[in-house]
Amino acid sequence: MSDATSDQDGTTQRLRVVVADDQAAVREPLAAVLALSPGIDVVAAAADGDQVLAAAASGPVDVVLMDLRMPRTDGIEATRRLAAEHPGVAVVVLTTYADDDSVLAALGAGARGYLTKNAGREDIVRAIRAAGAGQSVLDREVQDRLLAALRTTAPGIPSALPEDITPREREVLALIGRGLPNRAIAEHLFISEATVKTHINNLFAKAGIRDRADAVRRAIAAGLA
Repeated sequence: MSDATSDQDGTTQRLRVVVADDQAAVREPLAAVLALSPGIDVVAAAADGDQVLAAAASGPVDVVLMDLRMPRTDGIEATRRLAAEHPGVAVVVLTTYADDDSVLAALGAGARGYLTKNAGREDIVRAIRAAGAGQSVLDREVQDRLLAALRTTAPGIPSALPEDITPREREVLALIGRGLPNRAIAEHLFISEATVKTHINNLFAKAGIRDRADAVRRAIAAGLA
């Protein structure tokens, strides 16, 4: 999958994006706007999940901007199948719905980002680039709902963290638990995003953490969030 930020020589990589929404009045203008964004190539506009899967199968795709409520194959099932059949494709949900069931179902299916349709163009582009770089971006309302939902399930998760986790890694976990993206964590700790990624990789390996949602659960269970 292409790096959404830059290559080692500083050259910006271009992300190949599919825009999926069953409403042409939403899909077409959004695709047109994103096509004008630096570093983004809109390679397909899909009206349902079947078209998303076909686009992923027919050519290189880095990120899918996915609506949830679509005919035939909906966004949740399409995300689940992408994760299984095309694991290199990142999904960013863009939907009207921010209820707990929709958020948890999308993230559980493998979505890397979740935005509501009141998100601005810059927010959407930022989320696409973050997803392409392997990061997660959640709408503030979605973060709050996710944290509230996870707090109800955290009691069943081990509260103890491995002894070899460093104080800095613990700080990073606490900030993930608060819903902060990597850039905000870097700014908060006065370190680079690359250093944040290193801490996260080490933390996940030591604690057996699968993904960002799992990290939030562990932070809550450990009393860090």
